Amino acid sequence: MMKKVAVIQDMSSFGKCSLTAAMPVLSVMGVQAVPLPTAILTAQTGYPSFYCEDLTSKMDYFVDEWSKLGATFDGIHTGFVTGKEQIDNIFRFLNVFHASETKLLVDPVMGDLGEVYKMYTGELLDRMKALAKCADIITPNVTECCLLTGLSYEKLQSYQADADYLQTLEEAGKQLQQTTGANVIITGLNPPPAVTNKRYVGNMYVDAERSFSSIREYNGESYSGTGDLFASVIMGGMMRGQDLVESMKLAETFLAASIEATSKEQIPREAGVNFEKFLRMLF
Repeated sequence: MMKKVAVIQDMSSFGKCSLTAAMPVLSVMGVQAVPLPTAILTAQTGYPSFYCEDLTSKMDYFVDEWSKLGATFDGIHTGFVTGKEQIDNIFRFLNVFHASETKLLVDPVMGDLGEVYKMYTGELLDRMKALAKCADIITPNVTECCLLTGLSYEKLQSYQADADYLQTLEEAGKQLQQTTGANVIITGLNPPPAVTNKRYVGNMYVDAERSFSSIREYNGESYSGTGDLFASVIMGGMMRGQDLVESMKLAETFLAASIEATSKEQIPREAGVNFEKFLRMLF
């Protein structure tokens, strides 16, 4: 029987992120994506102008109606939230649908490149920490890992050697794994330029037994939605019973190809990556 994943995220018409990233990835990986939209946006928030209809007050209707259907889920995937009330609604959703065999992936979307998103308050960070403790896997980027563990982003960026950067991040990843009990994949590793001035980018996997980092040369391009695509490949891999490190490598290969093609076409950052023609890599 086809696995079903509830995807609790916003839906942005332009920007190739959140639901419009998660749904095609899960579908091509043989998983039914069941969307619970938390907000509808004409374009993701990186665009100079957009309209947002917040659906926080409608989320409970999905819980009620899906309960009437007797719906069950093999996976639950949460991403960007607009505030504390949305996380409270997600907890209500989990109370009903998070069964013992249901895999929960929490992508704690709170900031990037050392900057925290505007709506993030201390109270919201506390609720996100609580949500992470319910998860089987969490996929913070480096900024979000710092927020969740108290590691200083500035200190991390000050290291001269890649090895020091990676070791400090690994310690933070282990701390996060022990605090939450979840497997951790830290995305968007970007050690400061070493003496060679080459930039690198990568991801780090940490579980209770091992840690593994994967670094490749970085072309300097950054696009909307790459974190959402990455997390969706991880969720699809979990539903297929794939090893998480193998899923991480698959996500990296898929994104590297998508980013390279997008860069060649000089697509604006906010428009996201042209991943569609590379979806076949995920079969």
